[in-house]
Amino acid sequence: MGAAAGLTALGADSARTPHGTGKPAWAVPTPRARPVIHPTPTPTPTPTPRPAPWTPAKLTAVEKPVRELTQLNPPPPPQSIALTIDDGPSPLWTPRVLDLLAEHGIHATFFVIGEQVKEFPKLTRRIADAGHQICNHTQTHPISIGSMARKRVRKEIVEAHDRIADVTGVVPQFFRSPGGAWSKTILELVAEHDMLPIDWAVDPRDWARPGVGHIRRTLMKGKAGNIMLCHDGGGDRSQTLKALDTVIPKMKKRGLTFVAL
Repeated sequence: MGAAAGLTALGADSARTPHGTGKPAWAVPTPRARPVIHPTPTPTPTPTPRPAPWTPAKLTAVEKPVRELTQLNPPPPPQSIALTIDDGPSPLWTPRVLDLLAEHGIHATFFVIGEQVKEFPKLTRRIADAGHQICNHTQTHPISIGSMARKRVRKEIVEAHDRIADVTGVVPQFFRSPGGAWSKTILELVAEHDMLPIDWAVDPRDWARPGVGHIRRTLMKGKAGNIMLCHDGGGDRSQTLKALDTVIPKMKKRGLTFVAL
């Protein structure tokens, strides 16, 4: 009887309900720890080249440096002309240039300086996001680059190349040497980094602020196949803006189509 009573009491205890649950203890689920959820980081896209608008193929050149669109292979359609813009981005002038290009519905090719890209990354991304081609114009714009040691030339090219790719997601496909200074070393290093060297055929020397009329008249001499040079950095570019605002629509009326490289 004693043992039986003990078993009865044990059964009674096991059947007792926890305070306030109304259920026997065996029926109350044991709380489980919630799993720790770690958010998946957004992957950073790998920088990629931006193809020319007229072909998905990588461009090659029949002559280096390239001064005319016809020296590219494959070349753009007939009646194409290219506007290239150097030395930015400038927080004052680049936004105005971008607004002007958008107003006229054209794309250009921007040769940017690595130090400027570092200082103004959002503005640099705005250039690329607007559909313009973005290219390498060295890290610090050394005018003496043509006579510099190979190690320093490499540094100028590589630092700008990597900075542009990291900031915009666009791997530069083209390089322009400051002042149009070319040397065997520069051409070899540009080729080593899978870029084409780009020069120009029409230069209004707008960087020197020669007057709106001079810039306009020089640019209007441009014809199909030409690569034209202007600037958005390096100083007051108000003359350049005023000239382009007239030149672009006049050239379009002549049947020319502006293309980015």
